[in-house]
Amino acid sequence: MATATAPASGAARAAARRPALLLLPALAALLVFFGVPLAGIAWRAFTDPQPGLANFTWFFTHPANLDALGRTFTTAAWTTLAALALGYPYAYAMTRAGARGRALLTLLVLVPFWTSLMVRTFAWMILMQDSGLINQVLGAAGLGPLHLIRTPAGVVVAMVQMLLPFMVLPLYAVMAGVDRRLLSAARSLGARPAAAFLQVYVPLSLPGVAAGALTVFINALGFYVTPALLGSPEDSLLSQEIFTQVNGLLEWGRGGAMGVVLLAMTLGLLALGSLALHLSGNRRRP
Repeated sequence: MATATAPASGAARAAARRPALLLLPALAALLVFFGVPLAGIAWRAFTDPQPGLANFTWFFTHPANLDALGRTFTTAAWTTLAALALGYPYAYAMTRAGARGRALLTLLVLVPFWTSLMVRTFAWMILMQDSGLINQVLGAAGLGPLHLIRTPAGVVVAMVQMLLPFMVLPLYAVMAGVDRRLLSAARSLGARPAAAFLQVYVPLSLPGVAAGALTVFINALGFYVTPALLGSPEDSLLSQEIFTQVNGLLEWGRGGAMGVVLLAMTLGLLALGSLALHLSGNRRRP
């Protein structure tokens, strides 16, 4: 009996290890194509042109660098808020639509993934020109032309359009699993529809909000092409400053220090977001 049990338990352990083995090729590719270059950049940040913290001292003692860092996080925050304001009702509409309507809405969300980021950015450059289509429509409506090109507002508008799928898809994945009978139960107990939605449905959708917001925010922090083409040099983000230091001035150490600071702050935000989700999940448990 014991002899028969031992091989069975060994086979179970081997079967449990197979999914982990499937991750090895992806982990190896991630290590080679991401980990090694990242380690090289970090190494240069501490050693180029000489070992020490001179590059980080330079970064934190120059107001222009801190301004670029603040603009980067401010732009990412505005992009995330705007994407949430547009993506939440859109994802909710996807859960309420029929099969054909849901397929159409999903298709519209996925269409941006089929077009190059560079092509979409150039399209926004044409649309946002002072004589472009957007200002023509605004002028016809009597709202007057707006100066969108080379402004932070124009950068945010374009980034929202490009990052909106990363907000909608996590929201829809969570909203699709919410039991709508809970809303009916709340209304049967005397809650108004708006109160039932805000007090029952919205809290249940918060994991999707958190996942979408973190995804959009972190992606927005590293945007380079869109701010470079649609923004102005006076409002450059940290990614543009890194490009200038590395490609224009050949200051690999300073560019690496900028990258390390941005990475450290991003990882810190990820840790805080994960902690908030964990605490929120524990609070909801009975």
